[in-house]
Amino acid sequence: MTRLTLFSLTLLSARALCDLTTGIPDAAPPGFEEWTSPIVVPAPQVKGTADWASAVQRARTFVQGLTLEEKINVTTGIDIFGRCVGNTGTIPRLNWPGLCLEDSPLGVRFADFVSAGPAGINAATTWDVDLIKARGVAMAQEHRGKGVNVALGPMTNMGRVAAAGRNWEGFGADPFLSGVATAATIEGMQSVGVMATVKHFIGNEQEHFRGGSEGFPIYSSNIDDKALHEVYLWPFAEAVKAGVASVMCSYNLINQTQACQNSKLINGVLKEELGFQGFIMSDWAAMINGVQPALAGLDMNMPGFVGYGIGTQNESNPPTATNSWWGAALIEMVNNGSVPISRVDDMVTRTIAAWYKLGQDEDYPPVSFSQLTEETFLDGVLVNEHVNVQGDHYKLIRQIGAASTILLKNAASTLPLSVKKINRIGIFGSDAGPHPAGPNACTTGQGDHGCDEGTLAMGWGSGTASFPYLVDPLAAITSHIQSIDPTVVIEGVLDDFNSAAQTSVASLADVCIVFVNADSGEGYITVPNTPDGNAGDRNNLTLWHSGDELITTVADVCENTVVVQHVVGPILVEGWIDHPNVKAVLHAGLPGQETGNSIVDVLFADSPQATNPSARLPYTIAKQREDYPADVLYTSDSSMPQITYDEGVDIDYRWFDSKGIVPRFEFGFGLSYSTFGYSGLHISHTGPARRSAAVGSSVVSIQPTATSGIPAGGSLPTLSHSASSILSASALPPHSASASFSISLNATSTSIASLSLSASASASASVSSNGTATGSAPPAASSPIGDSGGPAALYNTLLTVTFQVRNTGGAAGHEVSQLYLGFPQSASQPPKVLRGFARTMLNAGQSKTVTISLREKDVSVWDVVSQKWVIPKGSFKVMVGSSSRNIHLQGSFNL
Repeated sequence: MTRLTLFSLTLLSARALCDLTTGIPDAAPPGFEEWTSPIVVPAPQVKGTADWASAVQRARTFVQGLTLEEKINVTTGIDIFGRCVGNTGTIPRLNWPGLCLEDSPLGVRFADFVSAGPAGINAATTWDVDLIKARGVAMAQEHRGKGVNVALGPMTNMGRVAAAGRNWEGFGADPFLSGVATAATIEGMQSVGVMATVKHFIGNEQEHFRGGSEGFPIYSSNIDDKALHEVYLWPFAEAVKAGVASVMCSYNLINQTQACQNSKLINGVLKEELGFQGFIMSDWAAMINGVQPALAGLDMNMPGFVGYGIGTQNESNPPTATNSWWGAALIEMVNNGSVPISRVDDMVTRTIAAWYKLGQDEDYPPVSFSQLTEETFLDGVLVNEHVNVQGDHYKLIRQIGAASTILLKNAASTLPLSVKKINRIGIFGSDAGPHPAGPNACTTGQGDHGCDEGTLAMGWGSGTASFPYLVDPLAAITSHIQSIDPTVVIEGVLDDFNSAAQTSVASLADVCIVFVNADSGEGYITVPNTPDGNAGDRNNLTLWHSGDELITTVADVCENTVVVQHVVGPILVEGWIDHPNVKAVLHAGLPGQETGNSIVDVLFADSPQATNPSARLPYTIAKQREDYPADVLYTSDSSMPQITYDEGVDIDYRWFDSKGIVPRFEFGFGLSYSTFGYSGLHISHTGPARRSAAVGSSVVSIQPTATSGIPAGGSLPTLSHSASSILSASALPPHSASASFSISLNATSTSIASLSLSASASASASVSSNGTATGSAPPAASSPIGDSGGPAALYNTLLTVTFQVRNTGGAAGHEVSQLYLGFPQSASQPPKVLRGFARTMLNAGQSKTVTISLREKDVSVWDVVSQKWVIPKGSFKVMVGSSSRNIHLQGSFNL
């Protein structure tokens, strides 16, 4: 009996696994019986439609000529001693070089001469689609330059819990914002021919008990069907719509079934409902079975072996690899009929199609580095050619670093500073200074940035990259001040715990800048490396290194104290935010290698690249930890800890709004060195073009109104548009007297992939019916494969909202306008949900018209009974403002 067989029996005895061949789903523990995931088989074959058509056809021709062993070389990795963190096998007979898969979502991991850019959370805080896309382009240029085929990013899990370790890799706690950022990143990355990988699919919202390498206990994220579609799936759907090449399934269970063998989610949702045509890979050693993932729709096993530290870790020939859930085992599964050869063919077709679609079959650079070493040779073999791929990306990194710095407080217009008005300045905190062991090392010896020493510019774990250099704030501030006035006294106290030195320097300074931080990362590293350290997820929401005490010590003796936070997520600030001497607070996130220069650009008006802050929070900062709707599950005696998403769709600001909780700083909040006024709200229909036939007497009623924050003189007309003027007659069912506005597309289909936009009374009533689990949805085995990202009509523009924004202050700057929708009460939605935003540059006194489009998807809710997106009947409220709680314009429309 092989070791793998023995291991499999041990695992099977530990817990009952679902069986896709008999249709028995994974059982839930007592008390959680409603949280199960139905089985959806068979795995749909790639459709080969739209812009995938040519690539899929070429891939099918390619696959027809392969032996089974060669097919296994595409589906199974060669373990962890290849040149990249993930490597498929090769097909020498056809000169197919295989694929190099490489982290991370902010740069090329384990490589030299690469950039270390801002984290995903910083990209999100810019609320700037162009900057987010440019970041994607820059990262992909560096991956391509190193010969990477598949970049393992972006990461787009939601920030369901504020302390979750990897929140900083993603784009915040709102599905719409995350969806826009995810799509823009993918578009940027794939524009230069690199395959993007959206991850982690799905419900991977904390590090404790996440699983991996058979690491039971593994938690089950129990997510109802409505929350799944409207929150957690939303950014993945946007990724598929953007044409993402690959998806990575996560370690955790969803409704009792492990993500990489969850047929409901992979076959039923991702491949059928969303029409995904690329390939799905496992997270590294996430698989816990061989047959089940294959039947559930998984296409690639990474890195190849069963688990880290389990058996052989270097089987470089996948068809003969025996320490793998696939490899030689997949050949046996095909031969004994457990897995049909057509399923393996589809695995390979999807992967090769993505390779063709991104143009990697022509003039693609070969791998020129080794994740194992930065030395030129390894065991006498040339593995590192030291190709410098940085280009001028440092400019973009510096720009995003400044554009992503959020101004939370600015009493008495303390900022921006002017060097000529400063005689003496004090800089405080270890976060202001360099790393004592160098920018890429820890004094503890832990790798992957697994420490919090010196200034914090990225978190820890696999989502990191090596700094080519790291500009610390003290060095950057010193350089800037001395370039203008070398006589200014600059004193830095980097010891976080030397209160005597802090008080001595602060009491004499004109201005004191206190740098504080809070770190987190992936769960395989604990920081600090002690029993009470942070095992990926943060243990608390407070500052590290006694940051609160450092701030109050300085502020007690320094009348002009400025706080700069380099943090991975929300931080509780109640202990010092109202201190009268804390005049300004900057929330700088994780800016990357140019962190010091970026903060200079925001702090100083006389910086050559001075930046007026415009960043906005992508999450809520609460007054106390208990105000958040959910928290990390830190302890459990179960082999399958149950994490039930009781809050449903009410995450982050939606929860605060629904429960009437006052936050310290709301979602979307951020100040500027200028002020802005809003006026002239106008809502119009821009739906499908009118055809010759009219649409009865249905009308859309649109009523803009203004709130007290509007400058005088704004014109707010009341509009009425006839639905017959903008809707296609062929797209409509026979109209009912009970519907004021009705659209129905593919109304004869009962498919999961179909779309019904019918404003019937029954649709809104069904939203709350039996929505507790994905199990409430019927199996989708017979469903046709949908359009990419879901029904194409979802992405049609239905309404256009325009308004004017004027810079009423004295400084040029960007204003981030945010559009929130309030759904009809019958839809059981939160009070408001983000559905659009725009970042607009305005000179002092300048006005511009801002236009935000609303798609049919944006005004729809997921009906768990009909398994369709529906537009609720009734009045929708449009709220335009500068944050989720600072609304300047309001209007309404009826559908």
